[in-house]
Amino acid sequence: MRKQVIFSGLILAFSCAPKPSNEENTLAQITDPEVMKYAVSGKILYENYCGNCHQPDGKGLGKLIPPLRDSDYFKESVHRTVWIIRHGQVGEITVNGEKYNQEMPANPNLKPLDISQITTYLYNIWDLKEGVITASEVEDYLKTRPENY
Repeated sequence: MRKQVIFSGLILAFSCAPKPSNEENTLAQITDPEVMKYAVSGKILYENYCGNCHQPDGKGLGKLIPPLRDSDYFKESVHRTVWIIRHGQVGEITVNGEKYNQEMPANPNLKPLDISQITTYLYNIWDLKEGVITASEVEDYLKTRPENY
């Protein structure tokens, strides 16, 4: 009887333990402290400004909103991503072979530091390792429209 109780307790303990999830936007894979400083704030900003449409896991909304996670379009250009965050996106784009034509609103009130934190966060999770994208880099990116926009 005692062994049964102990065994049942062990099963209960293991079944209630948190499960690792590869679906989360995780900061755990970031090891560089400088990147982490930006990414922590970037995660909060992403959740407030981007996550409602692109979803917390970055996988988008079906055929309506394109994914960021595992996205060829996103990985192709940090410059374009910065530009789109600030100025929005209108017109058809192709992401991972799928066509999307939903307007993304501009975020003119986000400061270069905010965009820096968001992009540092996004480009350092999901097995990406871009390092810190600084506010001065964001300012430079915002001076000229990217060719591939």
